[in-house]
Amino acid sequence: MNEATPRQRKKILVVSAHPEPRSLNAALTTFAVEHLRAAGHEVRVSDLYAMKWKAAVEADDFPDHPADRQLGVMAASERSTLAGRLAPDIAAEQEKVRWSDAVILQFPMWWFSVPAILKGWIDRVFTSGFGYGPEVPPPYSEGALAGRRALLSATMGARESAFSDRGIHGRLADVLHPVQHGLFWFTGMAPLEPFAVYDANELPQDRFTAAKQAYGQRLDGLFTDEPVPFRSLVGGDYGRDMRLLPGAESPGTAGLDLHVHPQA
Repeated sequence: MNEATPRQRKKILVVSAHPEPRSLNAALTTFAVEHLRAAGHEVRVSDLYAMKWKAAVEADDFPDHPADRQLGVMAASERSTLAGRLAPDIAAEQEKVRWSDAVILQFPMWWFSVPAILKGWIDRVFTSGFGYGPEVPPPYSEGALAGRRALLSATMGARESAFSDRGIHGRLADVLHPVQHGLFWFTGMAPLEPFAVYDANELPQDRFTAAKQAYGQRLDGLFTDEPVPFRSLVGGDYGRDMRLLPGAESPGTAGLDLHVHPQA
C-alpha cells in the first residue's frame, strides 16, 4: 500500500453501528481507520453506540419549531437546516458529511436492513435542505452531496449463496438498494459495490485475515473503483412522471436492474 501524495489525500467519514466494542464490526472499523490513515488520508469516526446517538426524529431536533404547531418533519427540518438551527448533534454530523470526500457505513445486517441506530442517523442527519428538497439540486443525479464516494461494509450471518440471484434472501444488491440508491445516489453520492462479510457469526482467524485483506483492497480503491452506474434522473432516461422511458433498457431487463445503466 502506497502512501497518498498531498493531492491524493482525502477526508473520509466512517460511521459505525454495533453495540459491542469487541465485535467483528468494531474490528473492521478499526482496521479501516488504521488502513486509511496509513495511506495518508484523514479519517473521522462516528461510533453511534459510543455516542449514544438518539435515533428518533422529534420536535426537539428543530429548536425553533413552535410547541403549539403541528410538526411537519420535512418542512420543519428544511427551515431549521437553512437557518442553521438544527439540534447540535445533527449539525455536528452534517458538518462531518460536508467535510468528507467519502462516507463509509459499517454495520451488521439486521432484518435485511441497517440497525435502528444507523437508520436513525440517516433519518435525522439527511434533512430537507441538506440531502434533498427543493432548495438543493434534484435527486438521483449530481445532487446535494455530489462529489463524494460512498461504501457500505456489512456483515451478515447468512452464507453468500443465500444472497445470490437464486438465493432465498434475494440478491445483495436488491436487499441494499434502499441505502445504495435511496440514500447515497438520491443525495448525489456515488455508491461503490458493497463490501460484505458472510457467515459472520463464527469467523475463524484465517477467514478474518482474508476478510481484512479483501477489505483493504476495497479501501485502496475507494476513489478509483467505478461506482454503481445508476441512471441519472436528469440524464434523459426518465419522463416527467419519473418513470423509465420505454425502450431505455436492454431486452429482458426487469426489476431494480432497470435503474442501472446498461452500457456499464
